[in-house]
Amino acid sequence: MKKNTRLRRLVVGDTTWRWTVRRRSRAAHDHCHLKLSLYPDGPRGRRLVLLFSPSDNRVVSNCYFDSGALVRRSDHTYLNLHEPGTVRRLLDAAAPTLDFHPDARTVELDGWPHFDAITEPVTP
Repeated sequence: MKKNTRLRRLVVGDTTWRWTVRRRSRAAHDHCHLKLSLYPDGPRGRRLVLLFSPSDNRVVSNCYFDSGALVRRSDHTYLNLHEPGTVRRLLDAAAPTLDFHPDARTVELDGWPHFDAITEPVTP
């Protein structure tokens, strides 16, 4: 099976972002992590990394799910990190955090709070 770790492109306004999804895994599922890395196109500057790790109510892809899958078990909410629409919504939710770390070249965050933020039902 081919690895799906290629560098992708996402245009947001005047900024072109590059992004990739990587899986870090050991033998046990609780050591399997998905890492979404985003950085603006051009000279390597700041990088935003969202890290998704399994927990009691959270599942990340391994051999049981398709590549890039994230699932919240309580309500079966599913997102895939290889879909540009998902990445765009996560970027919109997490990008303001970059302002709180102006000197950091890499800002690594737990991705699950941003998952929750973009999957909350809209109330009228």
